[in-house]
Amino acid sequence: MKRIAIIGKGRFGPVLHKLLKDDFFVSIFDSKNSKTESDLKKIYDHEIIFFAVPISTFESVIKLHKKYFKDSHLLIDVLSVKMHPKKVLNKYLKGLKTQALLTHPMFGPDSSKNGFSGLPIILDKYKTDDKNFSFWKNFFTKKGLRVIKMSAQEHDRLAANSQGITHFIGRLLKKFNLKPTEIDSLGAKKLQEVMEQTCNDTWQLFNDLQNFNPYTKAMRMKLGRTYDLLDNQLLPKRVNKKKIVYGIQGGRGSFNEEAILFYVNKNKIKKYQIKYLYTSEKVLKNLYEGNIDYGLFAIQNGVGGVVEESTHAMAKYKFRIVKEFQILIRHFLLKRKDVDSKQLKTIIAHSQNFRQCKNNLAKRYPDLKQVSGQGDLIDTARCAGALAKNKIDKNTAILGPKILAEIYDLEIINSDLQDSANNLTTFFLVSR
Repeated sequence: MKRIAIIGKGRFGPVLHKLLKDDFFVSIFDSKNSKTESDLKKIYDHEIIFFAVPISTFESVIKLHKKYFKDSHLLIDVLSVKMHPKKVLNKYLKGLKTQALLTHPMFGPDSSKNGFSGLPIILDKYKTDDKNFSFWKNFFTKKGLRVIKMSAQEHDRLAANSQGITHFIGRLLKKFNLKPTEIDSLGAKKLQEVMEQTCNDTWQLFNDLQNFNPYTKAMRMKLGRTYDLLDNQLLPKRVNKKKIVYGIQGGRGSFNEEAILFYVNKNKIKKYQIKYLYTSEKVLKNLYEGNIDYGLFAIQNGVGGVVEESTHAMAKYKFRIVKEFQILIRHFLLKRKDVDSKQLKTIIAHSQNFRQCKNNLAKRYPDLKQVSGQGDLIDTARCAGALAKNKIDKNTAILGPKILAEIYDLEIINSDLQDSANNLTTFFLVSR
């Protein structure tokens, strides 16, 4: 009887021992504790070495064991990916006559608890002579396994869209916190089974499956694109069949409203509706949820630079840029008509407004505190409305568009406070 050493006492080591124990002298070694010369010599007193170690530790194990390899040894890996162990063995078996067989037993403790009959095992002959390959092929067949001969590359390509996607969806359901209900259909129960079976394996195995198979990254990206496509198909192509609905970063009277009106007039769009969403975050969220047809927000100003609010929101959502355009921005200082200019203590506006008027404000209003609102009040137009309705201190001035004076019955006390005469702001019109 051949002497076999199994390196690895994880979940699969005992399964492998169960498969081999009736036909060979089998010993199991813990790879973490078998590192001394005495330990390694005991392992390589055996003729056949099975490596049932984590994928990510395989190379370090082979590197440590290399000097004990003999021509009479047959190395057999049982990793769930195949191109990686092939690459590692190519590196460390160079110049040696040691044989190696690549295998993937496509079962584990859960699926083999009732025996091995009909379970698949992948074999790649790799560096095995005909005699050894025939021996192991016949052995696995006699044990009831379904032997599939396949190259390492073909295995990984297929496994990414089989084992890889199954484990990924199982973990996804776990993160989703899928729970059984009293009305579960057979399909729902199957999803529970997938989640439970895949999550019985260690996180390390899941992580290694996703990162050591060169095809799984493309699988995950395709899965993400497919999710987006399917989700978008469920949303209406148009929120309102009679008119186009635009969601904008600002409120009524904002520069964003000025920008969307410039766009619709230039493109001769007659039937439209504007939703005032005040923040870039709300624009992209409503676009993602299908509540608006298009979104509009400011992205950059020639003086003030990037609109940070928008860049932070863009990092959270996927969207398509339909149009990029600029409009000239003019800044006015406004106050309530019942407040004397000498009583003003604060100027409130979007942070971008202050950047665009930095020098002029420093010269003309050095004593007034500059404040940017929070939440929806980050929008200057929203602040103007709040000022008119006594929701913020009446001794506050607004730095924003001229039209706010007309809408909210405010008084203009200074005009064209922007530092640059050519104060252009760039806007994005976006869709899902």
